Amino acid sequence: MSFTEINLCGVYFAPVALMMLLAWLMLIFVRRATDRYSLLRHVWHPALFEFAVYIILLSGTVLLFARRGR
Repeated sequence: MSFTEINLCGVYFAPVALMMLLAWLMLIFVRRATDRYSLLRHVWHPALFEFAVYIILLSGTVLLFARRGR
């Protein structure tokens, strides 16, 4: 698994930074779904739950990109 920097208009970004952005965008859709169906009222600590979902999405994104790079 080898990640190299990504060049966007002359600025180099670490690949994990773009993966974090992608996971955050996916989290926005998850938040909207949980708000629409009011699922967060069943969760003990909503902020901790959202952080855990973000970590799950980020790790899945990293694993997906690592597998694709083989």
